[in-house]
Amino acid sequence: MDGTTLRASLATCTDYLDALPPDAWAADVPFMKQTVSGTVLHIAQCLLWYSVDLSAGPPELPTVELQVKTDVPPADALRTLTTAARLLAAAVDAATPDARGWHPAGLADASGFAAMGCDELLVHTGDIGTALGVPFQPPDALAAATLHRLFPWAPEVEPWPGLLWANDRMDLPDRPRPGRGWVWHCAPLSEWDGQVPVWAG
Repeated sequence: MDGTTLRASLATCTDYLDALPPDAWAADVPFMKQTVSGTVLHIAQCLLWYSVDLSAGPPELPTVELQVKTDVPPADALRTLTTAARLLAAAVDAATPDARGWHPAGLADASGFAAMGCDELLVHTGDIGTALGVPFQPPDALAAATLHRLFPWAPEVEPWPGLLWANDRMDLPDRPRPGRGWVWHCAPLSEWDGQVPVWAG
């Protein structure tokens, strides 16, 4: 996964968000315990952090504090999201093959950061769709790429339900959701040990 995949996920999500009526942005998203606007800005803040973490290298960088304002109009929230995603895409595309960055789930490479960015975009936009009763359905190719990069242990199912399951959003037939211990594999796939990790943070 790379900046192209990230930009495609951004376009899919912003097309959906841009079509929402203005009053929808103040609606609650129960899973996130935030409004639609707050959820969009949460995604943006995550993507900004990922761009910093990838650029900073393996040690955690304790000197930077990133805080996105939350009380903004929908148009500014969308601009913030777009800017953050473009910055992460640029950082991913500029990274060398051996570049690694700190993340609580592990030392991610550029493809791991791209995939985490896509996961934030797609799954949280899905949270918004669930809250509003206006379903969000990303292209199978984007959901599949994100699922297979971050959750190599996921069962062979339809990509979007599989990605929602892996992120603890839904059950699958004969397979309960992972629970609060779910976690990404954001390090290179070659380093996956074949076990299903459990979040230790």
